[in-house]
Amino acid sequence: MLTEMKSHMPHVDEALPDAMMRIVSELYDVAYLIERIEPMLSDIHGEAVLESADRIKVLQGIDLAVQKTRGLAEFIDTVTAAIPQSWLVDVTTALNLVKLADMQKSLGNGMLRHGHSQPLTEAAGDFEAF
Repeated sequence: MLTEMKSHMPHVDEALPDAMMRIVSELYDVAYLIERIEPMLSDIHGEAVLESADRIKVLQGIDLAVQKTRGLAEFIDTVTAAIPQSWLVDVTTALNLVKLADMQKSLGNGMLRHGHSQPLTEAAGDFEAF
């Protein structure tokens, strides 16, 4: 049945640089949204945020997430400039690589890290490299 469904799904070919620039735009949007969390936490908790080591780690993690997201966007933007417009990508297939069930499985296993990501229990800061 799965192969029958796949055969009915339309394939959408798009110029690879265009698809990559959409990803860059999404990454910048994500960075902006993450960045907006920090002032909200300060407004909710006031100066108490700065008095707790765990809360400082969270704020450092937010800053690091913004930096990494923007860094990835800039890297993809730079690499995309060298990709010919004639290169096409099947966007439908590319988007199907991430499945909701896989994400739920990753989030539901109780692990604090995934792949090479930094554990959430460690401090984060500007000194770390990508």
